[in-house]
Amino acid sequence: MLQILHNPRCGKSRNCLTFLDNSKAEYEIRNYIQNPLSEEELKILVKKLNIKPIELVRIKESIWIDHFKNKTMSDSKIIKAIAQYPILMERPIVIKGNVAIIGRAIEKVENFI
Repeated sequence: MLQILHNPRCGKSRNCLTFLDNSKAEYEIRNYIQNPLSEEELKILVKKLNIKPIELVRIKESIWIDHFKNKTMSDSKIIKAIAQYPILMERPIVIKGNVAIIGRAIEKVENFI
């Protein structure tokens, strides 16, 4: 079963859910704004995505700009920032077992599932 890390206020995230519904995929939703990922869960997610933690950050988000932009941050500090401010995390993220993708493009989600 797929898991989607979802923000209901995000159009890309809602589009991903619609696509999954239309494709009859089985999935569970985790609203990561209401139910944030822990630092440990974020570390695991970064491994599943096969990316650096900074690639998980929405760098145009005002919280990032106001608090973290132009600061030198280790991977663990970036993880801590995302854990503290879950809105910083890219979305949607689709997880299948030990792999995951950032599903902003529906074509990417289609190829993944």
